[in-house]
Amino acid sequence: MTLYTPAEAVEETGFSLDTLRYYEKIGLLERVDRNAAGQRRFSQNDIGWLGMLRCLRDTGMPIATMLRFAELVRAGDHTIPDRIKLLEEHDRQVQAQIDNLAERQRYIHNKISYYRSVM
Repeated sequence: MTLYTPAEAVEETGFSLDTLRYYEKIGLLERVDRNAAGQRRFSQNDIGWLGMLRCLRDTGMPIATMLRFAELVRAGDHTIPDRIKLLEEHDRQVQAQIDNLAERQRYIHNKISYYRSVM
């Protein structure tokens, strides 16, 4: 089984060490195993879970909602319908952000075109 030092986990996930500690403290990341010297050792499962958290965080999901998602995952497969509902709602919010950004981008393109026309 592959284990990752905290520095390697930071490298793999893009989260800071402080964020990893915080996520463990609040229960977003389950308790990370430690070696005999008490140093954290992240499993491949931890890294995979952090990848999911990275995706959710990068798309604007609030930590409280991420915690709810984590609770559902840990509760077992009977929560899959609730997980789908939660992720579908988040997907709608992400799509709204994308639509808003596309609208703003069109405005920027129009402004660029205008400036080019007056040169």
